[in-house]
Amino acid sequence: MRDLDISIVGATGAVGTALIQLLEESEIAIDRLRLFASSSGARQLQFRDQTYPVEALRDIRNIGDTKTDIAFFSAGDDVSAVWGARFASQGALVIDNSNAFRMEPDVPLVVPQVNSCSLTVRPLSGIVANPNCSTIQLVRALRPLIATFGVHQVILTTYQAASGVGQRGINELEDGAEAWLEGSTGPAAESFPVPLAFNVIPHIGEFSREGVALEERKLVQESRKIFGIPHLQLTATCVRVPVKTGHSEAVYVEFDDHVRLEQVRELLANEPGVRLYADETRDGYPTPRYLGDPADVHVGRVRVNPENPRGLWMWVVADNIQVGAALNALLIAQLAIANNLIGES
Repeated sequence: MRDLDISIVGATGAVGTALIQLLEESEIAIDRLRLFASSSGARQLQFRDQTYPVEALRDIRNIGDTKTDIAFFSAGDDVSAVWGARFASQGALVIDNSNAFRMEPDVPLVVPQVNSCSLTVRPLSGIVANPNCSTIQLVRALRPLIATFGVHQVILTTYQAASGVGQRGINELEDGAEAWLEGSTGPAAESFPVPLAFNVIPHIGEFSREGVALEERKLVQESRKIFGIPHLQLTATCVRVPVKTGHSEAVYVEFDDHVRLEQVRELLANEPGVRLYADETRDGYPTPRYLGDPADVHVGRVRVNPENPRGLWMWVVADNIQVGAALNALLIAQLAIANNLIGES
């Protein structure tokens, strides 16, 4: 495989910064790297002992200038909707981290540990979608259970970090916490519906007329598409919590038949990329502040419902910047390279 031309759109954000670091540590051979942001501000970033300028996306005047092999997008729905197809039209395989294309029928929605079979041929659109961060950790934890048992329904509550809206969310949380501790109300909320510091907000994304938030709809729609189960019964309440990084989920799975705890633990313990905390006394349980390997999905508090032997609870925690975005995007790129999907027309 020849050395690749790679572009990163949204290079200065939280996910873009993490992706640059993961790319630097990867074995992907890169001939040319281009870094884009909404405005450059004359910034420069280091990558593999070289200095690269951050270009302003709005300064591109010739669509031919976007020609690249792989274009990672992590700059929001509006940027992806305008520029994603433009990069793809010039031959790039676009790996998009926004919600712009996830439910398009000609765009595969990929979590390589779960549905790598959906990326065996290059999509006609030239675009591959990265799922929502809360969806990725959920489906990775559910995969061995859905593959083994008949699942009746899934009910969950998410506890999502400020970094789910990027670096601006972290900044707003920190500024608000500092102001509160100093006795001030602090700045008005911009990234969240109300101030997040020392607060819990059951509202992520716009509400539908039925009162379901966008983040909750994403979990349902994306999980169904990834598993290829269009009628999967899944419902969620998504909550924003004053945590910098790391999403947590309390997941209840109800199976068609009785489930044995020992079998569930064995399945989770043998699932690649999942760390099982099987003994709360010895191992404890995962929490976002003290998370171990950021590339793993961490699962603890696994227990059968004593009132219903068909029901199972588990606590799922993951780094939403890595597992939920940058790492998954890199794994998609590596899968596409392995399947010889780069550079095809």
